[in-house]
Amino acid sequence: MKINILTTSDTHGFVFPTNYVNNRDKMPFGMLKAATCINSLRKQLDNVVTIDNGDFLEGSPLAYYIAKVLNQSSPKQIDDVFNMMNYDYGILGNHEFNYGVNYLRNTINESNRKFLCANILNEQGTPAFGKAYDIKNINGIKVGFLGLTTQGTNKWANYGNLNGLKIISAVAAAKKYIPIMKKNADIIVVSYHGGFERDFDGTLTDRFSGENESYQLLKEVKGIDALVTGHQHRKIDKKLFGVPVVQEGRRGQYVGKITLDVNTDNKKVEHSSTELVATGKYSLDQAIKERVNPIQNSLNEWLDKPLAKIDGCMKFSDPFKVRLNKNSFIQFVQKVQMDKMGVDISATALFNNEAHGFENPITMRNIITNYVYPNSLSVLEIDGKDLKQAIEISAKYFSIENNQIVVNKDFLYPKVRHYNYDMYEGIDYVINVSQPVGSRVEKLTYHGKEIDKNQKLRIVLNQYRASGGGHFPMFSDAKIIKSDPTPMSQVIAEYLKSHKLIKAENNHNFKIIKK
Repeated sequence: MKINILTTSDTHGFVFPTNYVNNRDKMPFGMLKAATCINSLRKQLDNVVTIDNGDFLEGSPLAYYIAKVLNQSSPKQIDDVFNMMNYDYGILGNHEFNYGVNYLRNTINESNRKFLCANILNEQGTPAFGKAYDIKNINGIKVGFLGLTTQGTNKWANYGNLNGLKIISAVAAAKKYIPIMKKNADIIVVSYHGGFERDFDGTLTDRFSGENESYQLLKEVKGIDALVTGHQHRKIDKKLFGVPVVQEGRRGQYVGKITLDVNTDNKKVEHSSTELVATGKYSLDQAIKERVNPIQNSLNEWLDKPLAKIDGCMKFSDPFKVRLNKNSFIQFVQKVQMDKMGVDISATALFNNEAHGFENPITMRNIITNYVYPNSLSVLEIDGKDLKQAIEISAKYFSIENNQIVVNKDFLYPKVRHYNYDMYEGIDYVINVSQPVGSRVEKLTYHGKEIDKNQKLRIVLNQYRASGGGHFPMFSDAKIIKSDPTPMSQVIAEYLKSHKLIKAENNHNFKIIKK
């Protein structure tokens, strides 16, 4: 007998096949395409179980518009999409907490799928959302499904609004629950919103323990028959330690498919296979599209309202050149951050390679597709040593190949992490990529004077970075002296409403060189 597990992960609120840079919707992803794909596979396959592996609640302009502009108590329109797709199970991702625990609870309450979450614990030490696991009888075979979430969410407690919740190791939770499940289940399927800390050959790829545990999970925990992963946005369909594994990219690019051939006599898996089914070739699910068209149309009207004009140009076509040479868009974002928080040192990143700067006139579409995270701002008091160490971490972003400065592969694999390269404003500095990692920052000055390692400085950062997110240990909650809860996209919009003409400027305060 065949059991087919169909999965999505890291859809991030992308229902329509668009990244919202413009309002065209012909890109090869989105839940409307994934829905058609899953429905097609359901007709072809027997014994289908569907799982969404988390990070569905935040990440798109649509998700932001529902939560922060319309101020809904839950993302009903996105929940309607999942309900109409008839998922069996749902897992929580780290981004599910970005709009608060109440928003998440309301989502769970109006969702039809069963949420499984073994390792997010309340103050009593028991699962805080849904059940730890569920056992489903599929034609006489009892299949246990265990839900897990990356414990990396703990690092973003303020940013993720955890409100006293604790996330324990996925491995520890699996070691606890799988023996219990095995007493009543013939087969165990684990759905984990987390990725791999090692390549499949055992090579360590994530030096920061805890965020991704899939390799350790399969190595140390016996009895797992299939593993669904996510969080890293990778495309994986293979086996590790004999266990079939999938990871489905992001935004509904792929539907993961794990097929288990089960011997109905001994009720064990005799053979398994994996596949990633690309959704781009599928048409849009028309029934779901009709349901969500009104909110999409309303969103596009909001996105296209002009806010201010530009004197000059704030567009760019090559994000890497911006990270090398800065540009007027980055300087503008830094200026807004410093103006909002009343300091004269700032750091920000160009978060992804879809960013293209501001068009003229500037609209909300420009803001929300360039500043893609719902970050708020904090001011930290640090010293000169902290600042230099932070820039050294950003300097790891670069390496040299064939005598050219390029992006360090560690920032591209196993997960693309352009957002962990910060550019700084209010200081002048040089990064010499020819020097060893940790010794690349040169000529670091503030107001024309060399910065002393003990010198006290105040810097504005987004809340994720202010809490040390991205593995910046010199930044922490303990050093925060002031915070503002306003999302950065709203901060930019408010600034533009009171500054109707923006001058495009670039003071070239940093240089990236090789010698």
